[in-house]
Amino acid sequence: MDKLTREEVLHVARLARIQVSDEEIEKYQITLKQLLDDVDKIKEMDSLDTKELVTPVSEESSLREDEVGEMIPFSEFKGNVPHSVGNFIEVPVMINE
Repeated sequence: MDKLTREEVLHVARLARIQVSDEEIEKYQITLKQLLDDVDKIKEMDSLDTKELVTPVSEESSLREDEVGEMIPFSEFKGNVPHSVGNFIEVPVMINE
């Protein structure tokens, strides 16, 4: 069974700034090695000459044309907003300093 050394797992844990228990070290020795092996398989792929693009969706996007519509007068929707000042709508502050 391939696995990383204890020191390699502890090094990765230090880089990630996490603490790992002895049980987790044993688990990560195997799972991290599997992850690194998968990354190596991806690196071996010769994808530079590939012209094919695979997408999970087989349908093409349907976009509609932009249409200019009528402006809704402020007086019509003013009753639906909680707070307004003149012709402006008050919104809560979203950025705290």
